[in-house]
Amino acid sequence: MLKACVLALGGVFLAQNGLAQEAVGDPEAGRKLAGQCRTCHGIDGFAKIPIAPHIGGENPAYITHQLTAFREGTRVHEMMTVVAKNLDDTAIANLAAWYSSQTPVAALSARQSPDDAPEGCVACHGVDGIAQIEDAPNLAGETTMYIDTQLKAFRTGKRTHDIMTGIAAEMTNAEIRAVAEWYAAVDFKVNPPQ
Repeated sequence: MLKACVLALGGVFLAQNGLAQEAVGDPEAGRKLAGQCRTCHGIDGFAKIPIAPHIGGENPAYITHQLTAFREGTRVHEMMTVVAKNLDDTAIANLAAWYSSQTPVAALSARQSPDDAPEGCVACHGVDGIAQIEDAPNLAGETTMYIDTQLKAFRTGKRTHDIMTGIAAEMTNAEIRAVAEWYAAVDFKVNPPQ
């Protein structure tokens, strides 16, 4: 798993140049649009249901990339594909600006030691689940079910990514569960914009 992560990191750094070119949105316009997102993700990006990820404090390029993928059908989800289909580039940029204006706060729980963090994940997702690169999501405080489901989707090809598909393909169910449980145990909250 570590070998796949190291080999793939070169692609991440190359891909980041393309992500950095995304349009800058208006956070206030995004806040108004976020009303349609609040049932699952919360108005501040702290998920309200266990199958939805926290998106408050995500990198705006990551949010833009994911919403665009849902809109274009390169990533499919029964709810998000329908929602994103009606978002133009400006709406996506505004939502990304709003959710990224939140501040993610993560801390290892009392029962976690940084030495026990999933070695193959920390370069991109951090020890505490706060992403270290713009094309990786924060994993801090996500539910075990959500992370487990996403890793298995990468492993089966239901969801694809230049890096995660290869990494997940080499993971056993036990390894997936261990990663999911690690990041789910991290204490996480989303602070409002300053």
